[in-house]
Amino acid sequence: MTLESVFIFIIVIFSVIIHEVCHGYTAYFFGDQTAKYQGRLTLNPLKHIDIFGSILLPLLLIITNAGIFLGWAKPVPYNPYNLRNRAVAEPIIAFSGPLSNFFLAFIFAMVARIMIAFNFGSPEFLKVIFIIVFTNIILAVFNLIPIPPLDGSRIITAFLPSLKYYFDKIEWAGMFIVLFFVLFFGQYVSIIASSVSQFFLGM
Repeated sequence: MTLESVFIFIIVIFSVIIHEVCHGYTAYFFGDQTAKYQGRLTLNPLKHIDIFGSILLPLLLIITNAGIFLGWAKPVPYNPYNLRNRAVAEPIIAFSGPLSNFFLAFIFAMVARIMIAFNFGSPEFLKVIFIIVFTNIILAVFNLIPIPPLDGSRIITAFLPSLKYYFDKIEWAGMFIVLFFVLFFGQYVSIIASSVSQFFLGM
């Protein structure tokens, strides 16, 4: 494994952790303290790492040069019955994770734009920033896919509640469906993420 692959792996880990912590803090904002009581409102990786989603899958995709960087942390729990204005809170909680990745990508893209505009910083450092931007965009786009248990499924059921019955029926197989999607359609997620990354970077 190259040094670049190791760096990508580290970015994936911390990006998915920030993603999950944002879910927890958003639920906390709406009145649920489940994540706080379980010690999940922290950036400590040991509290969030999922063996398969945080380590094995990202490593497999990197080692095999799959062209897509994906991963997830253990979902931060929340109790929907504790939420204020549940109908509004649940889709916002679901969207807060992908939004955190878009936000990280935007901040680092602005740094890259400034560096390029003022012609400072090494090409190697710019490459690091580009990787951070692309990785976070791809995590955001991937999580917006409406397949349970991804965030997209929770967002879409907030607007189309009739789908919840069907999503609940297939959630037990959700990870298998996600892996199938990654194997056969992952390149399209990568293409979309590349286009969004180029837009953020002004390229």
